[in-house]
Amino acid sequence: MSTQNRSLPIPMIRPRRVLLYAALILLAIAYLIPVYMVLITAFKNPATINLATVWQPPDPVDWQGFTTAAQEFLPNLRNSFSLVIPATIISALMGSMNGYVLSKWKFRGANVLFPLMLFGMFIPYQSILIPLFQFLNSINLYGGIPGLIVAHVVYGLPITTLIFRNYYAEVPTEMVEASAIDGAGFFGIYRHIMFPISLPGFVVVIIWQFTQIWNEFLFAVTLTSTANQPITVKLSELAGGEAVKWNMPMAGALLAAIPTLFVYIALGQYFIRGLLAGSVKG
Repeated sequence: MSTQNRSLPIPMIRPRRVLLYAALILLAIAYLIPVYMVLITAFKNPATINLATVWQPPDPVDWQGFTTAAQEFLPNLRNSFSLVIPATIISALMGSMNGYVLSKWKFRGANVLFPLMLFGMFIPYQSILIPLFQFLNSINLYGGIPGLIVAHVVYGLPITTLIFRNYYAEVPTEMVEASAIDGAGFFGIYRHIMFPISLPGFVVVIIWQFTQIWNEFLFAVTLTSTANQPITVKLSELAGGEAVKWNMPMAGALLAAIPTLFVYIALGQYFIRGLLAGSVKG
């Protein structure tokens, strides 16, 4: 009876763990301060935005910044969607095909071709800007969205190829060989075997490419005309000048962040699963 009535010991909280959680909370607060500033400034009236009230919540809430930003940014938002959707889809499909070839089809020079493709990830945008401009101008694609799509597809192929190659390396080669014995050709194996099991890999690539292309600025400002510039260029233009209505740039930044936030929310549950695919053997 004495054993049954004995109370269980209360686990002691280690001071080291308390300090760890306290440090993490402080870092989270520091990380979220800019988000807080953007949110409260976006809902303020321009006349009430000053250093004395910069930390105070909006009183009253003013939607003028979002209304003006939506009107100003609508053409640039259309340009961004016209750019990011086809560029993401094309680079994902081409990377999938490259990964399929490099992981399941052995050919002479494959061990040289793959490292050369990966080398493209380490080439800075600035170093190829002039040759890229000359190339797009020579094929009459400079200044428009199609030329920008070409640039982002080419620059995205190394990382998309790497992700899909690692993913397809985990697919048993016996499945490919059995399909070939049954009469399936190169594209038949890809269509019926590789593509249907590629969802985690496509999720990683789509999130990565969508985010990179949507937030990219250098190509957007140098390779497009004014009428075809994406949202990032328009946002940078609003930050200049002596008298800036800060509620409008902040509202515009929130509007520009919504698409990437939606992609992460919709596909985030598959992201880590696809990112780790092919990283562990056995």
